Amino acid sequence: MPRRVDHEQRRRHIGEALLRIASTRGLQHASMREVAGEADVSLRLVQYYFHTKDELLMAGLGYLGERLAERIRARIRALGLPPTPHSIVSGTLTAILPTDEESHQITRTYTAYYALVLGEPGRATPDGLAYPNSLERFLATQLRTGQDAGTVDPAVSADVVAAGLLALTNGLGASVLGGQRDGPAALAILTYHLDHIFTRGPH
Repeated sequence: MPRRVDHEQRRRHIGEALLRIASTRGLQHASMREVAGEADVSLRLVQYYFHTKDELLMAGLGYLGERLAERIRARIRALGLPPTPHSIVSGTLTAILPTDEESHQITRTYTAYYALVLGEPGRATPDGLAYPNSLERFLATQLRTGQDAGTVDPAVSADVVAAGLLALTNGLGASVLGGQRDGPAALAILTYHLDHIFTRGPH
């Protein structure tokens, strides 16, 4: 009996090969043939699952988002149960910050996507903005929950603070990749700002 092919597993295998290229060599010159070589499959197989390079790029971005989401969930769990708005926001942002090999790789890969869009603005799509936008909304929701619980100043704009925290985290990540500071120093800066946002005691 012929072996059943797991098409999603094959798609993911190819997508992960693209992400490895992104984290080490960038995406500007990553061809489908190069991805096929990295995945150790034929070019025809890559083209079977992904008809265009843009389709492959968006699939890879989706897999990267899944990897980051799992890291965030694990970090929040590690901060203790039940989760609080403070632990959720802190766990989310510290999971993004490049402080170990996995987070360095994730940050480098996202940076490769940003660089591709900067070099080729036409590649910017609503789908590519979906994850950062949803992350901002998620953080803002947690801050509003903190306001309701009395742990965040009710006078601040949750949407503005959420956007600022995510921008701060991304900027710190870039400074780590660029060698301006190391992971622990970036984490100390982020923690300082989080501690000043969550300064109020609960009701």
